[in-house]
Amino acid sequence: MAARPADTPTGAGVGLPEVGREWGRIGCIGFGGPPAHISLLRELCVTRHQWLSEGEFEDAIAACNLLPGPASTQLAILCAWRVAGPVGALVGGIAFIVPGLALILALAVVFLASAPPLWVGGAGAGAGAAVAAVAVRAGVGLLPASWRGSPLHARWLAYVLVGGVAAATLGALLVVVLLAGGLLEVLWQGRVRQGGRLALHVWPLLATVSVATGGTLALVWVALKVGALSYGGGFVIVPLMQADAVSHYHWMTSVQFVNGVALGQITPGPVLLTIAFVGYAAGGIGGGLLAAAVAFAPSFAFVLLGARHFSRLRANPQVQSFLDGAGPAAIGAIIGAAVPLALALHTGWQFGVLSGAAVALLLLRRSVVPVLLTAGLIGAIVGATGAPL
Repeated sequence: MAARPADTPTGAGVGLPEVGREWGRIGCIGFGGPPAHISLLRELCVTRHQWLSEGEFEDAIAACNLLPGPASTQLAILCAWRVAGPVGALVGGIAFIVPGLALILALAVVFLASAPPLWVGGAGAGAGAAVAAVAVRAGVGLLPASWRGSPLHARWLAYVLVGGVAAATLGALLVVVLLAGGLLEVLWQGRVRQGGRLALHVWPLLATVSVATGGTLALVWVALKVGALSYGGGFVIVPLMQADAVSHYHWMTSVQFVNGVALGQITPGPVLLTIAFVGYAAGGIGGGLLAAAVAFAPSFAFVLLGARHFSRLRANPQVQSFLDGAGPAAIGAIIGAAVPLALALHTGWQFGVLSGAAVALLLLRRSVVPVLLTAGLIGAIVGATGAPL
């Protein structure tokens, strides 16, 4: 029987309690970011229960890669939609997000306390020191497949380089560069329709808007930009968050921000949960919950409102042209995000931890979570001795 496309429900009739239980389980054990999430969802939906065929699951991955925001979260929501309808998408998506959200908010309470124990501060500083190497590892891992799928390698290389430089230097304007790269490729390939040009020109400019004052409205806007305008997901959102949370609104220090990114890596669930750490710094538990709700709302909206149209979206030549430009730029941005993360380090021992993490991740190909935990342990020991953090 031919596989159903990713924009139709399967009719599997999976009950909501089962969706909540299974997607919640993945949310609890999904350490390791998107690769782990995809593997766990494949094992659940394809291998164990056959709710989806392998082809249907690959179609779902491809559809989610077209969207801005956290692709693995959108995949979890889309798979739940496929097997249990719109309500199932809500139940599954929330169950997938909540375990990591609860854990990162609990860690925010500890790590952002006014006077945390020395070993706690050291653990954050140690894990944070390794995050720049994690960003490089994430971006480098995406390069081969993107290179093979590129229509023209010269432009691909240019987009990667521009994305990397933008992530290293432009902060909140990074999103404009990513979307402009996609628009340029659409124009280059000559497939832009007259009626769509204005939207493509205006939409990226929203990323440059900042709310003049801090407070709830500013937090909502930052979370919305992170969740709705960040093509590439993952580490692409780091320069955007860092510019607003540290430099513009001063909700936290650069050291605290890097600690938050590290915690987002060692907790289960999507990297986007780092926004909850930022939200806690801005407004306590309420701020963390609000930031998470706003940041993840676009992912639910994209799936619930657009899932039935994903096949046509994938077949649209303008969309494919856009991804030919924005995709390589996003990969470059992931690698370039390592620069502001490394610049946030202040002590010699942290640079030693960063060097060790780079060797472990890039040369020895160790897993991310054990490397971050080891770095955190080293930092905890250093902090307990009273060394500068």
